[in-house]
Amino acid sequence: MGVFFFGMGYSSLATARCLHEIIDRDVPIAGTTRSEENIERLAESPYRLHLFDGTAKGATLGPDLHKATHVVLSIPPNDSGDPALNLHRDDLDTAPDLEWLCYFSTVGVYGDFGGAWVDETAPTRPVNKRSQQRVEIEQAWRDYAAGRGVPLLILRLAGIYGPGRSAFEKLREETARRIVKPGQVFNRIHVEDIGRTTTLAAQRKLSGTFNLSDDEPSPPQDLVEYAARKMGVPVPPDVPFDAAQMTEMARSFYSDNKRVSSKAIKAALGIELSYPNYRAGLDAIFELPA
Repeated sequence: MGVFFFGMGYSSLATARCLHEIIDRDVPIAGTTRSEENIERLAESPYRLHLFDGTAKGATLGPDLHKATHVVLSIPPNDSGDPALNLHRDDLDTAPDLEWLCYFSTVGVYGDFGGAWVDETAPTRPVNKRSQQRVEIEQAWRDYAAGRGVPLLILRLAGIYGPGRSAFEKLREETARRIVKPGQVFNRIHVEDIGRTTTLAAQRKLSGTFNLSDDEPSPPQDLVEYAARKMGVPVPPDVPFDAAQMTEMARSFYSDNKRVSSKAIKAALGIELSYPNYRAGLDAIFELPA
């Protein structure tokens, strides 16, 4: 096995760590990042990093991509589509040992279901441009994988959190807000569950489209309150949604209300989530050494 990540960000790094922990510490791992600063930051890591900002071909990544058996795609779309597919399709076309592709998508592709439960059989009806692009790129990768004869896993991820990216940081920075929109719920997924699930799927070359989200979709204000009480700090006051000062992008998330089921991926891999709800995830983050 040799693994290449387009977009060696938060979820990809968690997956890379799991690959070495679960499969083999000698699995060669390479990937891309958008800046020289990130390459320097990861200089001591066991991964080979290449500069690729999505606007032009990565000058150095070709040989590592050519050797990859497993490729994970974690770069968000732009107005031209998927940067990896647009700019490095020729490298993928000629990778002789390619065995598996994985695309990190979003549960945002479902759009608004008024708080109802959805699974992978639900239609996609995105409510914003970002999610519409994801629907289109999912299909582009399905077409590519079918033409290439390679299994493709599409993981539709819920809101990602974990160490360094949780309500605790926002509370410490005094930027946490309890924005209340009656009836609104969100799913989340701990980054370690992304890493472990992707690693097990890579081992088995699982194909298909699956959701990956926690088991307890919850109002966002509940999570902030739980984190504040865990820290022993004041709970931020309620802010009515209609009165909240928010960016247009942040406000757009609240137009999308649903409960997302991950039963299919758990059944396919025979697993349960390590962090099935936000309380378990936040408890584990809080107990980490400072």
